[in-house]
Amino acid sequence: MPVEFIADLHIHTCLSPCAELSMTPRDIVAKAASLGINIIAVCDHNSAENVAVTHDLAGAKGITVIPGMEICSSEEVHILGFFGRLEDALKMQETVYEHLQPGENDEDTFGMQVVVNGVNEVLGFNKRLLIGATDLSVNAVVDFIHRFGGLAVASHIDREGFGIVGQLGFIPAELKFDALEISRRTEPERARERFAAYRQLPWISSSDAHRLEDIGKRTTSLFLRHSTFEELCLALKGVDGRKVAF
Repeated sequence: MPVEFIADLHIHTCLSPCAELSMTPRDIVAKAASLGINIIAVCDHNSAENVAVTHDLAGAKGITVIPGMEICSSEEVHILGFFGRLEDALKMQETVYEHLQPGENDEDTFGMQVVVNGVNEVLGFNKRLLIGATDLSVNAVVDFIHRFGGLAVASHIDREGFGIVGQLGFIPAELKFDALEISRRTEPERARERFAAYRQLPWISSSDAHRLEDIGKRTTSLFLRHSTFEELCLALKGVDGRKVAF
């Protein structure tokens, strides 16, 4: 029988230039554990370089980490990619890096992009322009995510900035999203009224945390048999009592 797992599927680390430097993998895992969160997804902007260390730390706390990334399309739409294996997330990262805007990150303008280890030591700084858009269309981003065995989720569709509805005005029917994300800024009932036309897809809601204190401010209940990516896929399809709810 499926049991309830509490998930926060959209957390940024200090690799994202807009996240606070306190968002280290070690401190993220400690915060999630203190809140009783069972599953997290690390979704930095256009990169997955802090996923592996978060995964290793979380395992010791009994927390499952879904390798992820928040990719910015050429239309400036944010799309979450969730992957079953780290190597698949890194394949997506390689593709994204090939399609990023040229130039280096301006740390004074956008913030530092820090790669760290499990004891908060700095391993290096990503110099790519992670804050920017790729030259991949929304369709191309979704197709690449699926090519690498991932789930494609439209980020915070209720936000004007970087949400697909705000950027395009609607969600094209031909896009094969696996789910839609509602931000913590919109209450579930209001979201159901506002986006009733998109109820054919499953919805999740996440903190989109850029600060430690925001982790867990919105979570999704996943009814699964085990806390795995494969079970998440089945829950989004509603197979054998598995489901998502927030």
